Amino acid sequence: MDYRVLLYYKYTTLDDPETFATEHLEFCKDLELKGRILVSTEGINGTVSGTVEATDKYMEQLKSDERFKGITFKVDEAEGHAFKKMHVRPREEIVALDLEDDVDPRELTGNYLSPKEFREALLADDTVVIDARNDYEYDLGHFRGSVRPDITRFRDLPDWIKENKEQFMDKKIVTYCTGGIRCEKFSGYLLKEGFEDVGQLEGGIATYGKDPEVKGELWDGKMYVFDERISVEVNQVDKTVVGKEWFDGTPCERYINCSNPECNKQILVSEENEERYLGACTHECATHENNRYVKKHDISEEEKAARLENFKYLVSQ
Repeated sequence: MDYRVLLYYKYTTLDDPETFATEHLEFCKDLELKGRILVSTEGINGTVSGTVEATDKYMEQLKSDERFKGITFKVDEAEGHAFKKMHVRPREEIVALDLEDDVDPRELTGNYLSPKEFREALLADDTVVIDARNDYEYDLGHFRGSVRPDITRFRDLPDWIKENKEQFMDKKIVTYCTGGIRCEKFSGYLLKEGFEDVGQLEGGIATYGKDPEVKGELWDGKMYVFDERISVEVNQVDKTVVGKEWFDGTPCERYINCSNPECNKQILVSEENEERYLGACTHECATHENNRYVKKHDISEEEKAARLENFKYLVSQ
């Protein structure tokens, strides 16, 4: 394939994120990359897509910068760009945990576990495996037996931990996320909260799935990614679908955003049910005046009314 998607981060010191963002955006545009990069005084966090030649040049440039010494790139082959545009934005944090007393992973973070060590932790009776991602990411795919936090934003994870602290406090904890960046802060937060034995999957799910020894074993479903691919495969051993269709509960790995722009909830929906329910998650969203599905497909009022009847049938089941 002629294109690649790069996933990477580096906790490091950037003295002037605003200037760096401006200059880095021009550099990315010169390479005709597309993607989303966040920069702050604590480092860089990005996903970009581009040709093999362009991504090679990009990786070479960052690796040659002393500030990013040791940076690791997770590389996926792709058929084309995974983004529509290129953005480089300065932020307060490269991953938002919004703590009053922030965690610096360069000073405090959990023990790094290789994919092999993490697989052993998954099988251990004395270990609790906590997913550091959002609920909709978990619902598409997760490690077998892992705990699903009831959160829709990473910044809500500390509050969830405080609510459930008693059941985890005396346990050996390991955590994981997509590429590792969230776990760097989350595992450090757990240590600050008094948890004594905390580990994290080094390189995240993206690294685990490519490891030649574990081959993604004990992962169920697909991995959610924040680009136009939406999801990627992980398990090369015994693939299992865990996602459930929003309306009928059948196996499903197809995410869409609710067609009500004021809702925009991500739901797993088959093509048939997306059409049947006007791309909406509820009757209220289906009837919204700015329903995107209705506008995109130029649905007549008569046809719209007919499809809305499906919601009455759904409620009666």
